[in-house]
Amino acid sequence: MSNELAIAVIEDDPSFRSALVDSLCSLGYGARGFGSAEDFIADDGERKCDRIVTDIHMPGMSGLDLKRLLAARGSTRPVVMISAQADAGLKVAAKASGAVCLLQKPFAMDALIDCLEQRSNF
Repeated sequence: MSNELAIAVIEDDPSFRSALVDSLCSLGYGARGFGSAEDFIADDGERKCDRIVTDIHMPGMSGLDLKRLLAARGSTRPVVMISAQADAGLKVAAKASGAVCLLQKPFAMDALIDCLEQRSNF
């Protein structure tokens, strides 16, 4: 299934974003990075992807805000949220938003792949 998926990676840390996009591409996924939720929206990124990986804490629109906006627009694209924070409240908020997974940085690529392929969730 992986070669069929286009993944949008929304992450404000340029080096982490680049590493994640490169890793996903090396595994056969089509991946494209965005530095902010606003960049993703401005580029009509949702229309161009099958899955979304977004950091929760970013300047401007957060990953949670992005998920809420997409849901309000009727989007059913699976969203995987990532965060460097280990806050139990984040897990509750991410799950309530409709995200399929929440991964704490640093995370194993296998865990991300399981979320993207929807073999794993909260």
